Amino acid sequence: MSKIRFAIVGTGSIVPIHAQAISSIHDASLVAIFGKDVAKAQDLAAKFNCDWYTDYQKLLKRTDIDVVSICTPSGLHAELGIEAALAGKHVVIEKPIDITLEKADALIKTCQMQGVKLGVIFQRRYSDGVIALKSLLDQGKFGKLIFGGCYIKLYRSQEYYDSGAWRGTWAIDGGGVLMNQGIHYIDMLQFLAGPVAEVTGHCGTLGHTGLEVEDTASAAVKFQSGALGVIEGTTCAYPGLVSRIDIYGTEGSAVIENDVLTSVQLKSGYEYKVGSNTDNAGVSSPDISFECHQRQFQEIITAIKDDIEPSVNGVEGRKALEVILAIYKSAFTRNRVTLPLADSLFLKDLAKSGW
Repeated sequence: MSKIRFAIVGTGSIVPIHAQAISSIHDASLVAIFGKDVAKAQDLAAKFNCDWYTDYQKLLKRTDIDVVSICTPSGLHAELGIEAALAGKHVVIEKPIDITLEKADALIKTCQMQGVKLGVIFQRRYSDGVIALKSLLDQGKFGKLIFGGCYIKLYRSQEYYDSGAWRGTWAIDGGGVLMNQGIHYIDMLQFLAGPVAEVTGHCGTLGHTGLEVEDTASAAVKFQSGALGVIEGTTCAYPGLVSRIDIYGTEGSAVIENDVLTSVQLKSGYEYKVGSNTDNAGVSSPDISFECHQRQFQEIITAIKDDIEPSVNGVEGRKALEVILAIYKSAFTRNRVTLPLADSLFLKDLAKSGW
């Protein structure tokens, strides 16, 4: 198997990032793009020199496609991924894996039964700073974990939410700032600080109109290790401020700002060279680098060739979804919620009655 051949499903703003990442890898090629909007599909196909489709089943019948990368609105991820897996294709899902535990689990099970790989895009795990910090934590350099917090201070205009009928809806978006934007930092937090044991959350729609979901949220967190933490998120922080992760242990502290590890202070005297930021994630239309996507796609390609699991597989990619749903359930029921969650059926009632 020389080159792994990809198709991308979707025509939204993240598609060029996936296309650039795939096209930049020597043992990968982009074969086709699928989209319901003919003009957008044609434009993207012309830009990346590949075929285009408006019929998903026709695309899936192609024998020269190994992997399907799903870049559609969140509530369609599992459905489209399951179809691809049943057609014998490996599956890559842009975050989140889906918007309910039930659909996420159905996708994971189908991929396992079909013997295809499933990767979930959480590219921020592949940044130099996160890799370095994870290594230090795994080596025990921070001692006993005391605190882990993430603060997601973004700005999305009213026009952003009005630009697509699916945005800000429970049925397709699956949530607001936590599910759509903040999930990256929530994933990094639980990746670095470890599994979450319980949350107490509050959510509200405070700065936008016409949204079913939250544009502002906060939660107190307790990790399985006993450490405490905080998750804060908003899309009302004009014009888009610094998003941050804090890690405090008995032997030192670290800070990540906008994906860059800006501070490591250890009692042992370890020094980390601060990196540079190429991803301005705070504004409505970020011009983001595809470097970390490229790293994750390369790992997925290696996993396919070597028949091993990618590090962010379906089970791993599901974790951030479960934390977010626990916060939603806590905010809706006004109770502390422990993990693991048995189901996400409460979302039906939440969608009907609101916060």
